[in-house]
Amino acid sequence: MKQCIPNPAKPILVLVFFLLSSSLLHAGPPVYEAINASKTAKNYKTSATLFREKRVAYAAAAKRAEMRMIIATAANIYEEMDLEDSGLSRKAFQAAWTGYYKLKKRGLLRKTNILSICDFSQSSSNQRMYVIDVHNRRLLYRTYVAHGINSGEEFATSFSNRMESCKSSMGFYITRAVYTGINGLSLRIDGVDRGYNDNAMRRAIVIHGAGYVSQRILRKYGVMGTTFGCPAIPTEMTTQIIPVVKNGSCFFIYFPSQRYLTQSSVLNS
Repeated sequence: MKQCIPNPAKPILVLVFFLLSSSLLHAGPPVYEAINASKTAKNYKTSATLFREKRVAYAAAAKRAEMRMIIATAANIYEEMDLEDSGLSRKAFQAAWTGYYKLKKRGLLRKTNILSICDFSQSSSNQRMYVIDVHNRRLLYRTYVAHGINSGEEFATSFSNRMESCKSSMGFYITRAVYTGINGLSLRIDGVDRGYNDNAMRRAIVIHGAGYVSQRILRKYGVMGTTFGCPAIPTEMTTQIIPVVKNGSCFFIYFPSQRYLTQSSVLNS
């Protein structure tokens, strides 16, 4: 019969294990606190990341809901006012309303009842400028408006924000002060679409009257006159339109450029 010989290593291993466990339990801070701190930091990081992701998702959902509301409101106004019968394109009005809404939301408009639109997708032989009372949903004025000489002849097809380009600048403007200059009663407009029309004040782009923007010129030459970049209107209309739109209303020059529509600092704010 074999005799069981005790293994001397076992008691030693048990003792070592006991001592290590005891030191971890009682002398804990250097080990357990480090482990706990690591877990806490990891959990905090995970929670913070989840919070940021939820916040981003919520903001995106809110923005989509807001855009649906803006588009629906624009469609209602467009149809209620029969603006299609006036020649104003649905896309032009939707873009104009979106920018107007966002400028108003940011508190940049002093005069919130007026929205003016120059629909440069139309021929200059059309009455393509629209002044709208958005509160009462009334088309106050519809008239001719000229574009820059280097933007095109009958149609404006090229736009610029550069000095001395003699081109029109698309985008959103806010009307400023009235003054009387070489073109008579005139209105300063401040371009607020970064990269597209924010040089307007430096370029002296203003709304003014011009004798070459009239039915007489159209009948005589078959094409409307052009400007150095200003949205000029018939001289006889300045005393009617300028007092209505001056001092802080939204003024929009529309052109169906997909690049502009996706990059506009106003539309995409």
